[in-house]
Amino acid sequence: MIKQIVRFASVVGFACFTTYAFAADPPGLITVPSNNSVADTIQRFEDAVKASGWMVFTRLDHAAAAEKYQQKLLPRTVIVYGNPSLGTANMVKVPTLAIDIPPKAMVWQDDQGKVWLSYNSAAYLSETIYARHGVPPTPSEGVTRYSKLLEDWANKATK
Repeated sequence: MIKQIVRFASVVGFACFTTYAFAADPPGLITVPSNNSVADTIQRFEDAVKASGWMVFTRLDHAAAAEKYQQKLLPRTVIVYGNPSLGTANMVKVPTLAIDIPPKAMVWQDDQGKVWLSYNSAAYLSETIYARHGVPPTPSEGVTRYSKLLEDWANKATK
């Protein structure tokens, strides 16, 4: 009986561990390893965004905020960027869309010191975020174009 309980606990424990291990990769999120420091990855991403005619609205430095409250947090900086000529019309029609856009990217460091860049995919923006607010999905050509742009920015930031 005790062997069965131990086996059961081991199976449950392993299942929970496996689920947790893959929970870091939610649907619609793209995470790319960076060959650069956190600061350089942030700057390179912002430079790529601006060079494409888009704008960077702000940075949210979660680690700096945590430090003000005597908390420790590895680097986690969110970059809020966008293109008002593309996003404003939808926000005029559906004001609640502004809670989810402009889009964001995050540069972060893991426990081993590795730097990463994470962002929502173009398909996620169109199929999930827009859908949440009743905005018709972006035509496939637009999703493809934005996907390529995101990939280009990610490459410029991380390589």
